[in-house]
Amino acid sequence: EFAPESGTLETREGPVGYARGGALLTGSEGERWPVPRASFDASYEPVAPSRHGKPGSYRKRPLILWAKPMAEPFAVTLDCDRGTLRGKPGDWLVQYGPDNLSVVSGSSFSDTYELLD
Repeated sequence: EFAPESGTLETREGPVGYARGGALLTGSEGERWPVPRASFDASYEPVAPSRHGKPGSYRKRPLILWAKPMAEPFAVTLDCDRGTLRGKPGDWLVQYGPDNLSVVSGSSFSDTYELLD
């Protein structure tokens, strides 16, 4: 789904702001989070019969990233004043790129990411 107007989405890790046109995603456990439209277009591809830029099913393109399991509570401040994510022990700190950090729950991480040596 794409946001018809700007707003804030309450994620598991805290409220996150989004702009009009941003992608509002739903994960395998029903968790929801917003992704800025430019990042979404660069990182996700539609799953047939979905069409690019239209609501439907998408998958993340393969990407090598940095991830660290966290043993203590932690916080991540998102770029562009979109909000602050709060992680708990067992969650993962994930870096998708420079200045692009996120929090992923332990269960979601094991369901959706593959660890490389």
